[in-house]
Amino acid sequence: MDLISGLKDKVVVITGGAGVLGAGFTRALANQGAKVAILGRDGEKAQKLADEIISNGGQAIGVSADVCDEASLRKAHTAINESLGLIDILINGAGGNHPKGTSSDVFFDRENKAEGLQTFFGLDTEGLRFVFDLNFIGTLLPTQVFAADMIGREGCSILNISSVSAFHPLTKVVAYSAAKAAISNLTEWLSVYFAKEGIRVNALSPGFFLTEQNRTLLTNEDGSLTERGNKILSQTPMGRFGEPNDLDSTLLWLCNPASRFVTGIVVAVDGGFLAYAGV
Repeated sequence: MDLISGLKDKVVVITGGAGVLGAGFTRALANQGAKVAILGRDGEKAQKLADEIISNGGQAIGVSADVCDEASLRKAHTAINESLGLIDILINGAGGNHPKGTSSDVFFDRENKAEGLQTFFGLDTEGLRFVFDLNFIGTLLPTQVFAADMIGREGCSILNISSVSAFHPLTKVVAYSAAKAAISNLTEWLSVYFAKEGIRVNALSPGFFLTEQNRTLLTNEDGSLTERGNKILSQTPMGRFGEPNDLDSTLLWLCNPASRFVTGIVVAVDGGFLAYAGV
Protein backbone atom coordinates (compact mmCIF):
# COMPACT_ATOMS: atom_id res chain seq x y z
CA MET A 1 0.00 0.00 0.00
CA ASP A 2 1.38 3.40 -1.01
CA LEU A 3 1.93 5.54 2.09
CA ILE A 4 2.62 8.63 0.02
CA SER A 5 -0.31 8.80 -2.39
CA GLY A 6 -2.93 6.93 -0.38
CA LEU A 7 -4.88 10.12 0.41
CA LYS A 8 -4.65 11.78 -2.98
CA ASP A 9 -8.10 12.81 -4.29
CA LYS A 10 -9.86 11.39 -1.22
CA VAL A 11 -12.80 13.56 -0.18
CA VAL A 12 -12.34 14.45 3.48
CA VAL A 13 -14.86 16.24 5.72
CA ILE A 14 -13.36 17.92 8.78
CA THR A 15 -15.81 19.29 11.35
CA GLY A 16 -14.28 22.12 13.35
CA GLY A 17 -11.84 22.22 10.45
CA ALA A 18 -10.88 25.88 10.87
CA GLY A 19 -10.08 25.66 14.59
CA VAL A 20 -6.55 25.59 16.00
CA LEU A 21 -6.18 21.81 15.83
CA GLY A 22 -8.73 21.39 13.05
CA ALA A 23 -6.88 23.79 10.76
CA GLY A 24 -3.76 21.70 11.30
CA PHE A 25 -5.68 18.58 10.27
CA THR A 26 -7.04 20.38 7.22
CA ARG A 27 -3.66 21.60 6.01
CA ALA A 28 -1.99 18.23 6.62
CA LEU A 29 -4.62 16.39 4.56
CA ALA A 30 -4.65 19.00 1.80
CA ASN A 31 -0.88 18.70 1.55
CA GLN A 32 -1.38 15.00 0.80
CA GLY A 33 -3.63 15.83 -2.14
CA ALA A 34 -6.96 15.22 -0.40
CA LYS A 35 -10.02 17.27 -1.33
CA VAL A 36 -11.03 18.87 1.95
CA ALA A 37 -14.43 20.14 3.06
CA ILE A 38 -13.98 22.44 6.05
CA LEU A 39 -17.08 22.55 8.26
CA GLY A 40 -17.69 25.16 10.92
CA ARG A 41 -20.41 27.36 12.35
CA ASP A 42 -18.45 30.34 11.03
CA GLY A 43 -18.70 29.77 7.28
CA GLU A 44 -16.53 32.80 6.46
CA LYS A 45 -13.70 31.50 8.62
CA ALA A 46 -13.97 28.07 6.98
CA GLN A 47 -13.94 29.58 3.50
CA LYS A 48 -10.94 31.75 4.35
CA LEU A 49 -8.94 28.61 5.14
CA ALA A 50 -10.27 26.95 2.00
CA ASP A 51 -9.09 29.93 -0.05
CA GLU A 52 -5.62 29.62 1.49
CA ILE A 53 -5.46 25.95 0.50
CA ILE A 54 -6.68 26.70 -3.02
CA SER A 55 -4.05 29.43 -3.41
CA ASN A 56 -1.42 26.82 -2.55
CA GLY A 57 -2.67 24.48 -5.25
CA GLY A 58 -5.04 22.35 -3.18
CA GLN A 59 -8.73 21.57 -3.42
CA ALA A 60 -11.02 22.79 -0.66
CA ILE A 61 -14.39 24.27 0.18
CA GLY A 62 -15.65 25.98 3.31
CA VAL A 63 -19.12 25.01 4.48
CA SER A 64 -21.22 26.53 7.24
CA ALA A 65 -22.74 23.82 9.46
CA ASP A 66 -23.71 23.14 13.06
CA VAL A 67 -22.65 19.66 14.17
CA CYS A 68 -25.62 19.51 16.56
CA ASP A 69 -28.18 20.34 13.87
CA GLU A 70 -29.07 17.47 11.54
CA ALA A 71 -30.77 19.69 8.95
CA SER A 72 -27.67 21.88 8.80
CA LEU A 73 -25.46 18.83 8.31
CA ARG A 74 -27.66 17.40 5.55
CA LYS A 75 -27.54 20.72 3.70
CA ALA A 76 -23.75 20.66 4.02
CA HIS A 77 -23.68 17.04 2.82
CA THR A 78 -25.47 17.99 -0.38
CA ALA A 79 -23.11 20.91 -1.00
CA ILE A 80 -20.04 18.70 -0.49
CA ASN A 81 -21.32 15.98 -2.81
CA GLU A 82 -22.08 18.52 -5.51
CA SER A 83 -18.69 20.21 -5.21
CA LEU A 84 -16.25 17.41 -4.37
CA GLY A 85 -18.07 14.08 -4.73
CA LEU A 86 -18.78 11.21 -2.34
CA ILE A 87 -17.12 11.40 1.08
CA ASP A 88 -14.28 8.98 1.82
CA ILE A 89 -13.07 10.16 5.21
CA LEU A 90 -14.72 11.97 8.12
CA ILE A 91 -12.73 13.76 10.82
CA ASN A 92 -14.98 14.62 13.79
CA GLY A 93 -12.89 17.53 15.02
CA ALA A 94 -15.55 19.79 16.52
CA GLY A 95 -15.62 19.92 20.30
CA GLY A 96 -14.96 22.06 23.34
CA ASN A 97 -15.85 22.88 26.91
CA HIS A 98 -18.09 25.35 28.77
CA PRO A 99 -17.52 27.10 32.13
CA LYS A 100 -20.95 26.00 33.38
CA GLY A 101 -19.88 22.35 33.04
CA THR A 102 -16.75 22.92 35.12
CA SER A 103 -16.19 23.00 38.87
CA SER A 104 -14.07 25.67 40.54
CA ASP A 105 -12.57 23.31 43.09
CA VAL A 106 -10.38 20.22 42.75
CA PHE A 107 -11.55 18.68 46.04
CA PHE A 108 -14.86 19.28 47.78
CA ASP A 109 -14.36 21.41 50.87
CA ARG A 110 -17.44 21.93 53.02
CA GLU A 111 -15.72 24.83 54.78
CA ASN A 112 -15.01 26.78 51.61
CA LYS A 113 -17.75 29.39 51.15
CA ALA A 114 -15.88 31.64 48.71
CA GLU A 115 -18.06 33.85 46.55
CA GLY A 116 -18.46 32.53 43.03
CA LEU A 117 -17.21 29.05 43.90
CA GLN A 118 -18.88 26.43 41.73
CA THR A 119 -18.88 23.00 43.33
CA PHE A 120 -20.20 19.75 41.89
CA PHE A 121 -23.56 20.47 43.52
CA GLY A 122 -23.87 23.74 41.66
CA LEU A 123 -23.10 22.51 38.15
CA ASP A 124 -25.56 23.89 35.65
CA THR A 125 -27.61 21.35 33.68
CA GLU A 126 -27.65 23.64 30.66
CA GLY A 127 -23.84 23.84 30.69
CA LEU A 128 -23.49 20.08 31.06
CA ARG A 129 -25.84 19.47 28.13
CA PHE A 130 -23.97 22.00 25.99
CA VAL A 131 -20.69 20.12 26.51
CA PHE A 132 -22.23 16.70 25.87
CA ASP A 133 -24.09 17.91 22.81
CA LEU A 134 -21.07 19.63 21.28
CA ASN A 135 -18.69 16.73 21.85
CA PHE A 136 -20.78 13.56 21.78
CA ILE A 137 -23.85 14.46 19.72
CA GLY A 138 -21.54 16.62 17.60
CA THR A 139 -19.63 13.43 16.74
CA LEU A 140 -22.59 11.07 16.41
CA LEU A 141 -24.75 13.23 14.10
CA PRO A 142 -22.02 13.98 11.51
CA THR A 143 -21.21 10.27 11.45
CA GLN A 144 -24.85 9.41 10.76
CA VAL A 145 -25.00 11.93 7.93
CA PHE A 146 -21.61 11.61 6.22
CA ALA A 147 -20.80 7.94 6.75
CA ALA A 148 -23.76 7.04 4.52
CA ASP A 149 -21.49 7.86 1.56
CA MET A 150 -19.00 5.21 2.69
CA ILE A 151 -21.28 2.18 2.50
CA GLY A 152 -20.18 -0.25 -0.21
CA ARG A 153 -16.95 1.60 -1.00
CA GLU A 154 -13.34 0.74 -0.19
CA GLY A 155 -10.77 2.82 1.69
CA CYS A 156 -13.21 4.78 3.84
CA SER A 157 -12.63 5.73 7.46
CA ILE A 158 -13.75 7.88 10.37
CA LEU A 159 -11.47 9.57 12.87
CA ASN A 160 -12.89 10.92 16.12
CA ILE A 161 -11.14 13.27 18.54
CA SER A 162 -11.05 12.08 22.12
CA SER A 163 -8.76 13.38 24.89
CA VAL A 164 -6.38 12.17 27.58
CA SER A 165 -9.16 13.17 29.98
CA ALA A 166 -11.15 10.22 28.62
CA PHE A 167 -8.56 7.85 30.13
CA HIS A 168 -7.91 9.72 33.38
CA PRO A 169 -10.61 12.33 34.14
CA LEU A 170 -9.00 15.67 34.75
CA THR A 171 -9.97 17.71 37.78
CA LYS A 172 -12.59 20.45 37.33
CA VAL A 173 -13.64 19.59 33.73
CA VAL A 174 -16.27 17.03 34.72
CA ALA A 175 -18.56 17.34 31.68
CA TYR A 176 -15.71 17.48 29.17
CA SER A 177 -13.97 14.42 30.62
CA ALA A 178 -17.18 12.39 30.64
CA ALA A 179 -18.10 13.48 27.09
CA LYS A 180 -14.66 12.53 25.73
CA ALA A 181 -14.87 9.15 27.48
CA ALA A 182 -18.17 8.66 25.64
CA ILE A 183 -16.45 9.45 22.34
CA SER A 184 -13.76 6.83 23.01
CA ASN A 185 -16.49 4.31 23.76
CA LEU A 186 -18.46 5.32 20.66
CA THR A 187 -15.32 4.90 18.56
CA GLU A 188 -14.98 1.28 19.63
CA TRP A 189 -18.69 0.63 19.14
CA LEU A 190 -18.71 2.10 15.64
CA SER A 191 -15.55 0.20 14.67
CA VAL A 192 -17.36 -3.07 15.32
CA TYR A 193 -20.61 -1.93 13.76
CA PHE A 194 -18.99 -0.88 10.47
CA ALA A 195 -16.30 -3.59 10.32
CA LYS A 196 -18.08 -5.78 7.76
CA GLU A 197 -18.37 -2.75 5.46
CA GLY A 198 -14.65 -2.14 5.72
CA ILE A 199 -15.16 1.31 7.25
CA ARG A 200 -12.46 1.84 9.85
CA VAL A 201 -13.18 3.96 12.95
CA ASN A 202 -10.39 5.20 15.20
CA ALA A 203 -9.72 8.13 17.49
CA LEU A 204 -6.93 10.56 18.29
CA SER A 205 -6.46 11.46 21.94
CA PRO A 206 -4.45 14.70 22.17
CA GLY A 207 -2.63 15.60 25.33
CA PHE A 208 -2.22 19.24 26.25
CA PHE A 209 -2.04 21.63 23.34
CA LEU A 210 -2.01 25.37 23.87
CA THR A 211 -5.05 26.73 22.00
CA GLU A 212 -7.25 29.79 22.21
CA GLN A 213 -9.78 27.75 24.20
CA ASN A 214 -7.41 26.96 27.05
CA ARG A 215 -4.75 29.68 26.82
CA THR A 216 -6.09 31.70 29.77
CA LEU A 217 -6.36 28.51 31.84
CA LEU A 218 -2.74 27.51 31.23
CA THR A 219 -0.88 30.81 30.85
CA ASN A 220 -0.93 34.26 32.43
CA GLU A 221 -1.09 37.52 30.48
CA ASP A 222 2.71 37.80 30.57
CA GLY A 223 3.07 34.32 29.03
CA SER A 224 4.16 32.59 32.24
CA LEU A 225 2.43 29.40 33.28
CA THR A 226 -0.52 29.34 35.65
CA GLU A 227 -0.59 26.91 38.55
CA ARG A 228 -2.55 24.46 36.40
CA GLY A 229 -0.15 24.92 33.49
CA ASN A 230 2.82 24.14 35.72
CA LYS A 231 1.03 21.11 37.14
CA ILE A 232 0.35 19.75 33.63
CA LEU A 233 3.94 20.11 32.48
CA SER A 234 5.19 18.50 35.71
CA GLN A 235 3.14 15.43 34.72
CA THR A 236 4.23 15.46 31.06
CA PRO A 237 7.59 13.65 30.72
CA MET A 238 8.50 15.54 27.53
CA GLY A 239 8.10 18.79 29.47
CA ARG A 240 6.18 20.86 26.94
CA PHE A 241 2.75 21.46 25.46
CA GLY A 242 1.98 19.88 22.12
CA GLU A 243 2.09 21.82 18.87
CA PRO A 244 -0.68 21.26 16.29
CA ASN A 245 1.66 19.59 13.77
CA ASP A 246 2.64 17.01 16.41
CA LEU A 247 -0.67 15.34 15.53
CA ASP A 248 -0.06 15.20 11.76
CA SER A 249 1.79 11.88 11.46
CA THR A 250 -0.74 9.96 13.56
CA LEU A 251 -3.65 11.65 11.76
CA LEU A 252 -2.28 10.74 8.33
CA TRP A 253 -1.48 7.17 9.37
CA LEU A 254 -4.98 6.52 10.70
CA CYS A 255 -6.64 8.10 7.66
CA ASN A 256 -4.43 6.42 5.09
CA PRO A 257 -5.66 3.17 3.52
CA ALA A 258 -2.24 1.77 4.41
CA SER A 259 -3.60 1.29 7.96
CA ARG A 260 -6.37 -0.87 6.50
CA PHE A 261 -6.25 -3.44 9.36
CA VAL A 262 -6.31 -0.83 12.13
CA THR A 263 -9.71 -0.08 13.63
CA GLY A 264 -11.22 0.56 17.06
CA ILE A 265 -8.14 2.11 18.65
CA VAL A 266 -7.66 5.39 20.53
CA VAL A 267 -4.14 6.73 20.04
CA ALA A 268 -2.74 9.15 22.62
CA VAL A 269 -0.43 11.89 21.37
CA ASP A 270 0.48 13.38 24.72
CA GLY A 271 4.22 13.61 25.37
CA GLY A 272 3.99 10.68 27.79
CA PHE A 273 1.28 12.17 30.03
CA LEU A 274 -0.77 8.97 30.32
CA ALA A 275 2.30 6.81 30.90
CA TYR A 276 3.56 8.86 33.85
CA ALA A 277 2.43 7.99 37.36
CA GLY A 278 4.06 11.06 38.91
CA VAL A 279 6.72 9.12 40.85
